[in-house]
Amino acid sequence: MSAGLVSLVGAGPGDPELITRKGLRRLRAADVVVHDALIARELL
Repeated sequence: MSAGLVSLVGAGPGDPELITRKGLRRLRAADVVVHDALIARELL
């Protein structure tokens, strides 16, 4: 079994278009996303 990867991606100021390219890549590649109410629905 290989080790997993955990990434913390901040919600920023709330505008989903301001997410970093790396953060967006990590969200797209994720098997599981744990989030709170601060993330924009468009990113999920």
